Amino acid sequence: MGVQSPRFLPCGDTAVTVEFGTEIDDGLNALCLAFDSALADAAIPGVIETLPTYRSVLVQVDPLVIDMPAFEARVHDLLASLQPSGAPPRRWIIPVVYGGEFGIDLEDVARAHGISPEEVIRRHSSRSYRVAMLGFLPGFCYLSGADPSIALPRRISPRLKTPAGTVSIGGVQALFASVEAPSGWHLLGRTPVRNFLPDRDPVFLVGAGDEVVFKPIPAAAWDDLDAAAAAGESVAELVTS
Repeated sequence: MGVQSPRFLPCGDTAVTVEFGTEIDDGLNALCLAFDSALADAAIPGVIETLPTYRSVLVQVDPLVIDMPAFEARVHDLLASLQPSGAPPRRWIIPVVYGGEFGIDLEDVARAHGISPEEVIRRHSSRSYRVAMLGFLPGFCYLSGADPSIALPRRISPRLKTPAGTVSIGGVQALFASVEAPSGWHLLGRTPVRNFLPDRDPVFLVGAGDEVVFKPIPAAAWDDLDAAAAAGESVAELVTS
């Protein structure tokens, strides 16, 4: 995969960040996900948990078990033989109600770019997004592939509360949220999809490395889909080839 030597950044005495770059980049992210998978398969004693991100992997370790110089050497061995996954990514169709009470920033985003709200919806929903990572809160999907023509810097004044299922944009990133949370992003719509349900198997529906396409739906469809999702149904369509 043409892997460059990573940086090892200590995070206290119980974790280390293995950093592969400094940019938001699909190639770097694919490397992080492949390394995360290889690290799990290696089952190195003292490695407790891993968290892949856009450009790095946080590795939680037991400092009484793991020897960091030996761990770093093992990482270099893993990277030397790392191969990209040959499996196609899973592709999810995520229903979204745009605008109105579901997407209170839609008209402001349209106004900022001199286009109609319908055009913002068209541009946002015509993209195929890549799930770069889950982060910030359980099940939050950070997406690459956002349309730069509707990008906006994050809000100057973040909101203290935004609804679960919020579909939003901020800077060059896109997101769909899993739980109610503060946010400085621009809210375009909401999805009834619960990406995080602690009592469901799987707990997380959509995962890092998956692809996402947003499908506009009418507000009248919300109640039925939301009730189904609350009962544990995915209400997202998994496209298989």
